[in-house]
Amino acid sequence: MKKRTVILAIFDVLLAVTAYFYATLMRFGLDTAAWYPASIMVVHAATLAAALVLASYFTELYNVNIRLGRTGLILRVSLSVALTFLLLSSTYYVLPEYLLSRGVLFHTLLMFALCQYVWHRYADRLMRMSGLRSRCLILGVGDRAVKMAETIAEHSDCCKLVGFVNPNGYNLEIPADQVVGPVANLPEIAAAQRVACIIVALSERRGVLPVKELLHCRFAGVEVLDAISFYERVTGRLLVTDINPAWFIYSGGFSINSFVRFHKRLLDVVLATAGLLFTAPVLPLIALAIRLDSNGDVFFTQTRVGENGKPFKLYKFRSMRQDAEVVSGAVWSPEDDPRITTVGRFLRKSRLDELPQLFNVLRGEMSLVGPRPERPEFVSSLEEEIPYYSKRHVLKPGITGWAQVMYPYGASVEDSLVKLKYDLYYIKNFSLFFDIRIIVDTIKVVLFGRGGR
Repeated sequence: MKKRTVILAIFDVLLAVTAYFYATLMRFGLDTAAWYPASIMVVHAATLAAALVLASYFTELYNVNIRLGRTGLILRVSLSVALTFLLLSSTYYVLPEYLLSRGVLFHTLLMFALCQYVWHRYADRLMRMSGLRSRCLILGVGDRAVKMAETIAEHSDCCKLVGFVNPNGYNLEIPADQVVGPVANLPEIAAAQRVACIIVALSERRGVLPVKELLHCRFAGVEVLDAISFYERVTGRLLVTDINPAWFIYSGGFSINSFVRFHKRLLDVVLATAGLLFTAPVLPLIALAIRLDSNGDVFFTQTRVGENGKPFKLYKFRSMRQDAEVVSGAVWSPEDDPRITTVGRFLRKSRLDELPQLFNVLRGEMSLVGPRPERPEFVSSLEEEIPYYSKRHVLKPGITGWAQVMYPYGASVEDSLVKLKYDLYYIKNFSLFFDIRIIVDTIKVVLFGRGGR
């Protein structure tokens, strides 16, 4: 989890607790203890803080990839407070003994909303001023070093580049004024620049890795990461184009055994069954809307590549014209695809077209979470153009996945490469908790209509 996210959430908890106690004091004065025992007040404060942080998470106030302007932040904070009110109303309905007075609740939410707006509005500026970002030093001056510098620039909320160290005999791919010294002075440079992390970004490490200097820095408490590990940590994806087979063999992760698969399957069956029962009243309405909107079948089936490369039939609600690929054949869906029907456009944006895939999950052909299944026509060409593409098939494909919540709809080889980076990161770091996080993030994506096409 990003440092910025953690700091935002911690301060939001403190703001929520402070707002509650201040609102209680305003409402009851010094006689607060006569109205609420200390144990009840602790429960109230904890419930309010949990609801407010959860609502803030769902409304993406902690999303480091979104930069909100003044109006956008006001809307998100307002939506978060409204969602908090709904969450607390449901909680108090189930547990009436912990009911909070309307006056205290109103003043707490109002005060928190004002404070949260101010805090989130100036949080980035305060974090930069306070030096909370990790100071990074790049060992290398070639193409890989440039790529790491670009990565740091894209994630400036958590990292700050202090400069490059030039290994002996390397040609500069960066401006000379950004080189802070030679490799022989690496320990002194790291100490003087208060470096927290050294990123080893050498194009070829054999024979040129400054072991003595790096060991000195490591024993001085400076973290040393190779470029691939740093990229994985910061971006949440793998640097596929720079990875060799040995890295996969010796790296950690990829702990997908029969025990884990069994519990993942159990979670799939339980949630898919619950999802079908919950959406059962909506399914006939969707089918009727499709029939009224255009001629053709309600359901759409298509061959996709599943686990271990085995093909299967994927089910969806039809969102395109019946003859969408008669002339063009298998093609990616472009932006504003004219083949999509009016109802189909809404179904795609809301992801309702994918509800029938819950039957694929129950049949064991898909999982709720996993790499998105691709068409065989595309897979054959993508495996030739993109290294390690076939490795995404070691797990069952998913209705949603890490790539789906982190990257918009893909419609090119370049997009497929980026999504593969996320898919392999998911496979490497797979856990049931990771699956649950992706499911929660998927709900956010659907609520804000991101990524559909």
